[in-house]
Amino acid sequence: MAALTKPVRQALAMVIAMVLVALLAQAGKPVHKLAEQRPRLDLEQVVPERFGDWRLLRAGGVVLPDPSVLANMQRIYTQTLSRAYVNSRGTVVMLSIAYGDDQRASLAVHYPEVCYPAQGFQVRSNRLDTISTQHGALPVRRLETELSRQRYEPVTYWITIGDRISLGGFERRLIELEYGLQRIIPDGLLFRVSSINRDSAQAFRDQDAFTRDLLATLPAVSREWLAGDPARVRATVPQP
Repeated sequence: MAALTKPVRQALAMVIAMVLVALLAQAGKPVHKLAEQRPRLDLEQVVPERFGDWRLLRAGGVVLPDPSVLANMQRIYTQTLSRAYVNSRGTVVMLSIAYGDDQRASLAVHYPEVCYPAQGFQVRSNRLDTISTQHGALPVRRLETELSRQRYEPVTYWITIGDRISLGGFERRLIELEYGLQRIIPDGLLFRVSSINRDSAQAFRDQDAFTRDLLATLPAVSREWLAGDPARVRATVPQP
């Protein structure tokens, strides 16, 4: 028999994972919320208004996510935070964080590549990348989005499930299965930064600098709440 190709192996593994999840659901649903076993943190307090060369931008003129989108986020998630920051060079970075204490399918955080098109944006590119930080490589996903060829908004984001980072697909199912086998309902968080900039490469450099500065200023418990446990994060390094 010919060796199975990688896509076929991944598909079989996905099927097996789904079967195991279904069997687990029949044997006994997860009963313990991870959020109840972890320190409760407040996003407003966790994320400082000033850090590094960045300060909260209170003045008008910055377009934050659509109010209807923010209202929907607040309905679905346990906590949300939307802010804009500016540095001494006038560079503006928008930050959006959405936290939910229950990451089962119907309540799971929504991926930006789904949310942006729902707002009328086109996603021009979607790729995996990493941000180098003093605590190790941070796996992220990069999007280039545009609205009516007038607003160009490069986006960097990651999603945590419990203390892991997941960028979607098969890996997310494996993490959910792992928690399910322990009868634990994981919490989860979407961390997203974006900029209004036609120069995507520069926008991503700005977003990386912002992210590094923010994580560097946080105590370990807050940093791991936002970006996962470095010892358990499975970095996804893009193939050349």
